Amino acid sequence: MRQPGRARPSLAAASKLAPLLLSGFLATGLSGCVAKSAFDLATAPVRAGARAVDTTADVYDKLTVSQSERDEKRGREIRRREEQYGRLSRDYDRARRDCTRGDADACDAARLLYDRMDAMRASVPYEER
Repeated sequence: MRQPGRARPSLAAASKLAPLLLSGFLATGLSGCVAKSAFDLATAPVRAGARAVDTTADVYDKLTVSQSERDEKRGREIRRREEQYGRLSRDYDRARRDCTRGDADACDAARLLYDRMDAMRASVPYEER
């Protein structure tokens, strides 16, 4: 039975209400996902700009290396080669000593070490002591 004074909801009103209810359900269910996507989209230009600044800074640093920094780098490289040459020299001395005691394998090792030292000698600066 119908109550007097109350109109029956029309089909048009129900069809307008359905999308609102559906969007409400979707908004509550997907709010975290949508918010994350919106945040990622909003911060993407900032992140890309930061990467560009880092790349530009690296190029700028490479172009503005001072003479003292180049000298320090060269000094480290020379010290590294001198240390390597020193190790080869000690190994060569040890192999020669064993060679004079009759160890044939030590004689072969001494020859190989001497060849390596000879190849490296040009790259190690000579300093009189």
